[in-house]
Amino acid sequence: MPSSHNAASLRGCGGVAVELLSDAFQLPALRTSVPEARRRVTAALREWGAVEQVRDDAELVVSELFTNAVRHTDSEWVHCELTLGGARLRVAVTDQGHGDSRPQAQPRSTDRECGRGLLLVGAVSEDWGVRPDGTGRGRVVWADLAY
Repeated sequence: MPSSHNAASLRGCGGVAVELLSDAFQLPALRTSVPEARRRVTAALREWGAVEQVRDDAELVVSELFTNAVRHTDSEWVHCELTLGGARLRVAVTDQGHGDSRPQAQPRSTDRECGRGLLLVGAVSEDWGVRPDGTGRGRVVWADLAY
């Protein structure tokens, strides 16, 4: 599915225009889609003029969230959306179906190969969370990064 680049001007307080940028794409829920998701996020952020640190942090976040959606759900596809408004970048990854539990950081797993991803997401994000998707079957895991 091709990505979508949207830009809109929103009037903020005092009549100041704030530009809202967004990009969205959907890929098959396969391990091979994770590097493609990283490439797409990096390309969009380069186009938007993001500094290297923001690109690196967003790439890490999308990699971890996308990998979790592929590994821990019964999804056929995974949807990713980037939204930039003011000084905040939101990375949101939506799956079609979920596993047995809600995603959460595993603090006791820092020495294991698996389980550190959400700790890393929390470390580079201002905030992150989980909510049900619009269908009620899947979920959206999101992270807000300083831009």
